[in-house]
Amino acid sequence: MPVPSAGAMNADQLKYLIREIPDFPKPGILFYDITTLLKDKTGFATLIDKLAEHYIAQDVDLVLGMEARGFIFAPALAYRLNAGFVPVRKPGKLPAETVKYAYALEYGTNSLEIHKDAIQKGQRVLIVDDLLATGGTAEATAKLASSLGAEIAGLGFVVELEFLKGREKLKEYDVMSLLRYDK
Repeated sequence: MPVPSAGAMNADQLKYLIREIPDFPKPGILFYDITTLLKDKTGFATLIDKLAEHYIAQDVDLVLGMEARGFIFAPALAYRLNAGFVPVRKPGKLPAETVKYAYALEYGTNSLEIHKDAIQKGQRVLIVDDLLATGGTAEATAKLASSLGAEIAGLGFVVELEFLKGREKLKEYDVMSLLRYDK
């Protein structure tokens, strides 16, 4: 079991550390800026500890983090879970042979890549990112990992925008989000 950080915070205290920026990146959008939470040493430690507490009994072999903000949380969580870290990147960013997964967006498509040898069949993986919005990137990452033979131990997020219903795309997985916003 992870050792809790000194002065751990609750969800309301963590939310207080997130800066809300109206009309970014475009009018009508309320942007939840987590950089203000990240710079708070107790806040950052608390969120890694809370994610670790949820998944510590899941016997995780690898933690996958999606480019770019997943790279902030996944390595720290991998360390706490005594697991390896695997980056999931945009096309053309990984140097060795990759496997690619293309997925639909509301307007167009996107794709993700992972090294072909990053996951061994049967390894238990945890997928981590900063935000669960529509669920497309998380679903694509889970399918990409599964295509390499991974067992998905769960998907962990710092923030969930519940009104976008991304969790509905991920019903077959253990989904955990620390901070939820309904508007």
